[in-house]
Formats: sequence, structure tokens, C-alpha cells
Amino acid sequence: MAGRKLFWQIYPAFLLITLLSLAAVSIYASQSLYRFYLDQVGSDLISRARLLADELESGTALADAAKVDDLCKRLGRNSSVRITVIDPSGRVIGDSMENPALMANHSDRPEVIAALAGQLGRSQRMSPTLKEPMIYAALPLEKGGKVIGVVRTAASLQSISKAVRGIYFKIAFAGLVIALLSGLITLAISRRISRPLEELKRGAEIFARGELGRKLSVAGSEEIAGLVETMNQMAAQLDERIRAISSQRNEQDAILGSMVEGVLAVDSHERLLSVNAAGLRMLGISPELKGRSIQELIRNPALQRLIRKTLTEPGPVEGEIVLEQETSKFLQAHGAIISDARDQGSGAVIVLNDITRLKQLENLRKEFVANVSHELKTPVTALKGFVETLLDGALKNPEDAARFVNIISEQADRLNRIIDDLLLLSRIEQEDEKIGLKLEPARIRPILASAVSALQPAAAGKKIPLELSCPEDLSAKVNADLLEQAVINLVDNALKYSEPGNAVRVEAKKDPGWLVITVEDRGIGIDKAHLSRIFERFYVVDKSRSRKLGGTGLGLAIVKHIARAHQGSVSVESIPGQGSKFSICIPAN
Repeated sequence: MAGRKLFWQIYPAFLLITLLSLAAVSIYASQSLYRFYLDQVGSDLISRARLLADELESGTALADAAKVDDLCKRLGRNSSVRITVIDPSGRVIGDSMENPALMANHSDRPEVIAALAGQLGRSQRMSPTLKEPMIYAALPLEKGGKVIGVVRTAASLQSISKAVRGIYFKIAFAGLVIALLSGLITLAISRRISRPLEELKRGAEIFARGELGRKLSVAGSEEIAGLVETMNQMAAQLDERIRAISSQRNEQDAILGSMVEGVLAVDSHERLLSVNAAGLRMLGISPELKGRSIQELIRNPALQRLIRKTLTEPGPVEGEIVLEQETSKFLQAHGAIISDARDQGSGAVIVLNDITRLKQLENLRKEFVANVSHELKTPVTALKGFVETLLDGALKNPEDAARFVNIISEQADRLNRIIDDLLLLSRIEQEDEKIGLKLEPARIRPILASAVSALQPAAAGKKIPLELSCPEDLSAKVNADLLEQAVINLVDNALKYSEPGNAVRVEAKKDPGWLVITVEDRGIGIDKAHLSRIFERFYVVDKSRSRKLGGTGLGLAIVKHIARAHQGSVSVESIPGQGSKFSICIPAN
């Protein structure tokens, strides 16, 4: 809830205090003045009464009422004071304004009662004779220690009030002038106090908008100047710290953004605080989902258990997580607690390493070892079996001995082909990884013609025509020996799975920026289920047929690695019963 401005808190308060002070002083002064005026009038009345009492006591006898009345009227003629002389019985024997004979007995008047008792009498009351408020003063007339009468003087309160009212008006006018001057002075003081604070407020708003490089220059008192200097220093320190924090955050974001590991942070309630780009990709979540529960975002019990374990255990936590997305993804997770300034756990950070490729390579390694062992074991077993048969007596039968030796030679050749293909694969990978494959500009047609010529006898034996289509001027930077070996492997593969009379066509052409070499046959074809794996080592579609035809299961794997060594690729299109088309695509330049 917004409060009032400081000016409207200071100015009305100061003005109210000033007005109340003026009102209190005016009221007190007026009342004091009225009392003072009454006291002065009372003293004057007593003085006049005393003068008349002295005169009456010295010469004039009270018994002569006419003389007393005449004296009263003569003394009161030029004065606004009413003079009355009363005998001890209360009878009026002289009055400056009225006929004593017509006046009532005054023995019941308060001031008369006091004077008859030998005391000074004073009172304020309504005069029954004049019908107006009056102030009275009465003195006893004494002779021989005995009260022989009373001299009373009186004055109208209306005249006093009228005189005092004029003074009241002057006081009120002076008070109004003082109030106006005080208001103006208070306004100036309030403005002087509030204006620097308003400027400080505007300066604070500038700082709040992030313009911490601005300097405030607010004029004012020493305290205001000190506050301004402090705010400028605070802004400079904040600017420096914010720049440092921003720099650190940018560095942190750059580091986290460039990491291949996924990094996510959660609070103590398992709500996602932050996650880097790699973590978003790994977990398949959106950055807008920060702040939500990890159980809601990632429905993976293993990850949830690891986060919970990290939050509850003091030491680092490790584990392996499998994410079932489009394909299985294997993640190695490392968790650690996040401590706050009081060294208490406030959350956890989880680092995820994608080991899917390692898992795949491990599986490939295991499968490769198993396949190599199996492929090598088959000819070795055959060799050992026929050697043992010969040693058991088959050598004595020339016909059996010759047949067994031929089989031993075939199995030795098969074993030699497997070893040669493995060595070729190893050489291609080592050259490509360590120093890069040596590529030189060469015409493509002679390379393809050499490969076709090498397999021409085998094709002629199966009565399969070999066709070659390649422009004479087609050239590219290649390793001629390896490219020839790749084409030989593809043509040899096509010959094995083609029926007599079905031609095998070798063609080379140029696509924009690429050299495409295709080997197409009209053989038995390959089922779609095998197309994604036929370039794996030792993978064969029909193992019995492959062994019968003398295949090692490495020919297409060699083709794939030769294409990759040329920064290219190999692909296959096949329809069962209609044939297959293998394509090697390498950069033309």
C-alpha cells in the first residue's frame, strides 16, 4: 500500500502545529488581557471609591442624604463610573445615575455585604437597575472603628467587552498574518526537505533500471550530500559486482552450453532449477519447464531414485540410467549435493554422460569377437578334423588322402582370406585415423575396368555378363587401389548371388559435387529386414549359402570403410527376387 508523499506529511503537520500554537497563544493572550483589563478596572473602581470614602469620612456627614447624592452625581458626571453610597441598613443615600429614593435596598448585594462586614467587596453581575452586566467594588466607611456606610463604585462590562473586542480583532488579524507567514515559511522548509529526497528517489529509480553508471548530484544539507555520496558508491559497487556476476554467468553458460555432458540442477524439493542444452537434448524436455517437479518432467524411476539418493546421502552418487525414447539411450549419471552459505544441502546437481555409443561399440566389440572366433573356428575345426582323419589311417588310401588334402587346402585358403580381410580393414582404419588416406587425382574408368577384368574369369565361369559404363574423362581424387578393391568386393558379391545369364552392371557418373559408382545385379535380392545391417562385419543374410560360396562376411564392411576413408558413404537398394543396387558416393573434388 503506497503512502503519502513526504511533503504532504511534513507541511500539514508543521502548519497545524503553527496554527494550534497561534490559536493557543491568542486565546491565552485574550483571556489574560481580559483578566488584566478587569483587574485594572477593578483597581480603578477601588481607587475612586477610596477617594470618595476619604472625602466622606473627612467632612461630609452621611446624615445629609441630599449632599451625599449631590456629591455622587457631581463626581460621576464626567466619568463612566457609577458611584453609590449606602448606609448600614442597605438604603441608598446617593447615586450618580439614579434617584436614591427609587432604588431598592442594597443590603443583599454581595459586595455590600462584604463591605458592611468591614472588608473590600467585589463582584460581577447583572445590574437589576440598569439591566446590564456590571463590575462592582465596595469599601466600608468607618468611624471610630465602626462601619457607618458603604461607598460602591461600578463600571459597565459591556464597555470593557467592547474595548477588549477591538484588541481581539487586532490579535486575530496579527495571528492570521503570522499564520500566513508561517505557512509560507513552512512550505519553503518542507519543499527544501522533500525536494532533495524526491531527487534521490528519482536517482534510485534510475539505479533500479540498471543505469548504475550514472552519478547523482543532489544539492542539500550535509546529511543529504552524504547520502548521495553513499548511494553513488553503492551504485558503483553494485555495477562492478553485477558485471562480475554477469561475466561469471556468461562464462558458466558458455561452459555448460559447450559441454557434451548434460548438467541439471534441482532444489531440495526435486524441482528443476536449471539444465544445459545437452541435458535438454538428452532428456527430451523443454527449457520452459524449469521450476516443475522432476517426477512430472521425466518419468524415469532410475533417474528419480538417483536424484532422491543424491539429496539424502552426503557423498557423491553414481548410477546408470536407460532412457527409453525412440531408441534406448544409456546415460552414466554422477550426482552431488549443492550446499548453501550455511553449508546445508539446498539441492543437487546431476551430470549425465551419454554412453550409448560406448555401449554400442562394446556390443559391436563383443559381437565382433564372437563372430571372428566363430569364423576362424570353422576352418580350424575342419583342418583339425581332416588332419586327424589322415593321421588315423586315411593317408594309406590315396583317393581319400587326396580328397582330404584338397579340403584342407580350401579351408586354409578360407582362413587366409578371413585374415587378409581383417588386416585390410585394420589398415584402412589406421591410415584414415592417424594420417588420413592418401588421395590423388585419377581417371575412374581404368580403375573400374581393372576391377571388372579381375573378376571376368569368375563371371565367364557362371555365364554372367559384366557391363561397364563410365565416361572416359571422369576423374576424382581417390586412392586407386582401395577404390578398385571396393568395386571388386561389390562385383564379387553380385556374382555370388546372381543366376547365370543375369548381367551385372558397373556404372560411374557425376552428380553435382559427387562421384557415384553403382554395381547393379538381377540376383536374388535382399530382404528389407537385413538392409540396415549388411555392412556390419561378419553379418550375412544366408549363412549356409555364404559359406558354400566362400564368403567371409567382411566384404561389404570393407566397402563401407573404404567409402568413409574417401569422406563418402555406401548405400543399397534391393527388392527380393529382382536384384540389388549398391552405390558408392564420394566427393568429386
